[in-house]
Amino acid sequence: MIDRPAPAQGPAQPPLEAPPAAETPPPAQTPRPVQAKPPRRGYYLGPLKITPAVVLVAIAIVGSVGFILYVVFRVEDEQIPLLGAGFAVLGASFAAIAIGSVVEMWRAASRVRTGRAVGLAVLGGIAGLVAIGCFTFTVLSTMVWNS
Repeated sequence: MIDRPAPAQGPAQPPLEAPPAAETPPPAQTPRPVQAKPPRRGYYLGPLKITPAVVLVAIAIVGSVGFILYVVFRVEDEQIPLLGAGFAVLGASFAAIAIGSVVEMWRAASRVRTGRAVGLAVLGGIAGLVAIGCFTFTVLSTMVWNS
């Protein structure tokens, strides 16, 4: 082993402290301003935003249901193909609702809004089933009329 000299010891130094400052009061706790939600743009009916697509689908549903009821109660000749046409429009409207529900469900799930995503999944599933039923009636009525 090699003998090494011990490190030199200097005079004892007091611990480093900040110079005493004039007594300053602690900073006042100011409340954070409440951030208001930005105002929604466009027209809304409750949580539903009114867009041209929503208006078009609503008009198509109301019109096709009215047309189907008119054909059932007033028309006697060529009733089957007219019903098929009415159910085709109704099926297309519900298919549009199902597709829109899928898109909005994806957005809600990506924003971790689970309840909204589940509700849209149920709504889209029911709309898809109604669309399948309407298209089935359209195909069957066309097959019956052409036979």
